[in-house]
Amino acid sequence: MASAAPIPSRLRFDDYELDLRTAELRKHGHKIRLAGRPLQILAMLLEHPGEMVSREEIRKRLWDADTFVDFEHGMNSAIRKLRDALGESADRPRYIETLARRGYRFIGAVEATERVSSPRAAAETNTAADARPDWVGQVAAVSAENLANFVLIPADEQILSEKEKCEAARDDLGISLLVADQKLLMVAQGTQVKILDAANPELGCRVRILQGQFIGATAFVPRKNLAGLS
Repeated sequence: MASAAPIPSRLRFDDYELDLRTAELRKHGHKIRLAGRPLQILAMLLEHPGEMVSREEIRKRLWDADTFVDFEHGMNSAIRKLRDALGESADRPRYIETLARRGYRFIGAVEATERVSSPRAAAETNTAADARPDWVGQVAAVSAENLANFVLIPADEQILSEKEKCEAARDDLGISLLVADQKLLMVAQGTQVKILDAANPELGCRVRILQGQFIGATAFVPRKNLAGLS
């Protein structure tokens, strides 16, 4: 796993926010009972959204060097507590994906937030940041929903609109035709992309695909399918 740049003091995903300075996890502003290794593991995963964090990396950071016998039990217990706090299960995870015998990966979209003095100030700060995102040139990861292995990425915003209409109508044939015409690109979960344009940040970003079958191609990725932007 590559080293990351210094991360901000707060990280948000969906309705949750982790304050790294106070070691507190909140949902809708309400503190969740989570501490110790489960909270530390969450912080490690949020530092590298879309990337695997190996069990060995977690052991080296959070367990003593001579701890071997109790590590497996302690690790599995910590992950269970973390999943309970996030309201998910190993079978149907929303955030923590298990990579069998290797490690874990955070599969949700993560946003960095700044420390502000009041909820109103927070809303104003986030609105201003969303209006002028400094994402161009950043590398993000394609994030799948519902643990899917692939994401259907539209070639542009017009194709995104067509895709959404087909989904609303449950028109699987229409989706298949868009895939056959390569108007929808089937991109693997976790594929890295480079942001080329973020003129419409609430909807998504135009990107260049950096890995896989469609390497070098450009596409439009909905915001909900981009992880790792700050």
